[in-house]
Amino acid sequence: MKIGTIDLGDRPVLLAPMEDVTDISFRLMCKRFGADMVYTEFVSADALIRSVNKTQQKLNVSDEERPVAIQIYGRDVATMVEAAKICETAHPDILDINFGCPVKRVAGKGAGAGMLKNVPLMLEITREVVKAVNIPVTVKTRLGWDADNKIIVELAEQLQDCGIAALSIHGRTRSQMYTGEADWTLIGAVKDNPRIHIPIIGNGDVTSAEICKERFDQYGVDAVMIGRGSIGRPWIFREVKHFLQTGEALPEEPFSWYLDIIKKQVEQSVERLDERRGILHIRRHLAATPLFKGIPDFKQTRIAMLRADTVKELFDILDGISERFAPFFAHN
Repeated sequence: MKIGTIDLGDRPVLLAPMEDVTDISFRLMCKRFGADMVYTEFVSADALIRSVNKTQQKLNVSDEERPVAIQIYGRDVATMVEAAKICETAHPDILDINFGCPVKRVAGKGAGAGMLKNVPLMLEITREVVKAVNIPVTVKTRLGWDADNKIIVELAEQLQDCGIAALSIHGRTRSQMYTGEADWTLIGAVKDNPRIHIPIIGNGDVTSAEICKERFDQYGVDAVMIGRGSIGRPWIFREVKHFLQTGEALPEEPFSWYLDIIKKQVEQSVERLDERRGILHIRRHLAATPLFKGIPDFKQTRIAMLRADTVKELFDILDGISERFAPFFAHN
């Protein structure tokens, strides 16, 4: 699969852009585990042109993570064009436009998935951003605003006509947010449309290697994007790539192997921010990781883990989990 001149190989698996998740250290970790392309956290066009420092920092990309896309969102043409040009100076491989974020502070103001209620403006922004930069422009969006307005099949053609190099589709409407199950049938319908010639990337509820292969096989998408399934589990890309290549599940590693990765995430987060903010940032990964799933009588330990406010305290708890529940891990 190619996006512009960027060759991602056969059946590539991508790390989805996620706010407060896909910082540079997490992107690099996912890349090392086999993610074929990674995306930054989404970048506010308004904040970027106002030179907000925290937003500008999101543009920092590393050669080690390439190919990498910077994702922007906004609600008016001029701002998005100016932000796109600023992003291009950071030298990403791809510029992605977010027309899919469902959260109220974004969609409620007409940006992100809010654009699904104003398709003419969405298309104008897309056309002008494509014209403004010399790197491939892609779009990420949803099926539509709600169950009565699933417009993605027609919208995909319109976006393609604007000159985008690829389209990522999350299999939910804005109204669904992240509830219910992702519906891939309309993603498949877009891919099956003979008038579509750009790569179609499917996204939504890919939480295992088996599901990923199923999505490729059943819906014929050019790539699969993994979002929440990677939080607290960056090794999912290693599992997926192995399964796609061999048709066999990758043998599990010892519990300590996974725990070391979690600890590495903690250390990198603290190094990038500071101890207090770094630990706050990593709690989302600790809460989401499947590593502790099924451990008996784990509730109090989990609470303590998520309340720890120093690296030493947190690592003592993690090491204690490994020792205290050793028989459980050995049995499982």
